[in-house]
Amino acid sequence: MIEPWHLKGELMLSCSCDVFCPCVISLGKHPPTEGTCQGWVGIRIDDGKYGDTELSGLNAGLLLDIPGPMGRGNWKVAAYIDERASDDATAGLSTILSGKAKGSTGVLGILVGEFLGLHKVPIEYETEGNIRRFNIPKKISGEIRPIPGGDDSGDVVITNSQYWIASDITVAKAHVSRVRAESRIWDFAGKSAEICRLDWSGP
Repeated sequence: MIEPWHLKGELMLSCSCDVFCPCVISLGKHPPTEGTCQGWVGIRIDDGKYGDTELSGLNAGLLLDIPGPMGRGNWKVAAYIDERASDDATAGLSTILSGKAKGSTGVLGILVGEFLGLHKVPIEYETEGNIRRFNIPKKISGEIRPIPGGDDSGDVVITNSQYWIASDITVAKAHVSRVRAESRIWDFAGKSAEICRLDWSGP
């Protein structure tokens, strides 16, 4: 049985696009700038539950390898769960991140063609001012920085979108973005990145 669930917190994403991800505005119809989309996602859960299982305070991550426009599917995805998670929390998060819990992440159950595995690992998600850092030792290392706006009011933000991750997306750039996982070696320093407020729920 699918349990009611919610995750609130923050998400950062680093990908292989040279400029801001065209999938945000086109809702996955426009091809990535490099033809294929490779990247990773870092998730910080400030408040979360799957049924009666507490998820607050945990981190998670995803590795994404997408062969073309996101909306066409056939994604290859690996999931990383905080090593601090209990067995029940691990099961709940894996159900959410696989799309099986429906709701906000249900799209993953449709678009993912190959699941590369679930790994319990130490995960760090750090904030220093407007800088975000994400680290899974020996697998993913990232530092994401927002792109400054035209005045002192704040960073560049896409608002009121229909993007499945979040309606408001802070436009960012990866200053560090290295991946050595799932037989993939990537470096996306200087490439597109995003920071979003996490507010997912289901079913």
